[in-house]
Amino acid sequence: MSLRAGVIVFPGSNCDRDLAVALRGAGADVTMIWHKDSSLPSGLDLVAVPGGFSFGDYLRCGAIAARSPVMRAVSDFAHAGGHVLGVCNGFQVLIEAGLLPGALMRNAGLRFVCAPAALEVATTDSPFTRDFRKGETVTFPIAHHDGNYIADPTTLARLEGDDRVAFRYAVNPNGSADSIAGILSANRRVLGLMPHPERAADPAHGGTDGIRFFAGLAALTAPAGA
Repeated sequence: MSLRAGVIVFPGSNCDRDLAVALRGAGADVTMIWHKDSSLPSGLDLVAVPGGFSFGDYLRCGAIAARSPVMRAVSDFAHAGGHVLGVCNGFQVLIEAGLLPGALMRNAGLRFVCAPAALEVATTDSPFTRDFRKGETVTFPIAHHDGNYIADPTTLARLEGDDRVAFRYAVNPNGSADSIAGILSANRRVLGLMPHPERAADPAHGGTDGIRFFAGLAALTAPAGA
């Protein structure tokens, strides 16, 4: 049975289709879910929150989207043990929704950064990274203005001690604490990631490391009772 994934669509999303195409390329059955929906389709294995500029990035990036009706359902899904992926603006939304700790601030250079980024795989102990080797370098593009991950020293120590840093920048492009590019939730089933694996999932993209990322999601299963 193929992976069942839902991709959330907000006004201003511009990577929702990219995520859907990458997931379908890995064999997933994908449903697009409008932000005003108050429930998720039954039987989903994964919910993906895409990149873009949800609600024009007004107020704070991801802050308005995090209060959309669908995010209550996404939060319930996550707390029930469901797998959730947030990419770029999706990472910002997951933090604003309280599903991941810390904050994503303006890049240290105060400029939008758009370039391929070399990443170190910091852990393979997650459904999202198990098809990689710990310590290997992969390349995913980045495209963000507010990707500077910060957290208080206690949170950073907890992320490090619990092996919840998923990816680190090989060369820090935005000032992120400890060069963090992506983090996991305490149950390791929610991943927030600033770089875009869906933009490295086809030879035409100029890189294919994202193919392995999405292929690794194929064995995800829905939480009990979903």
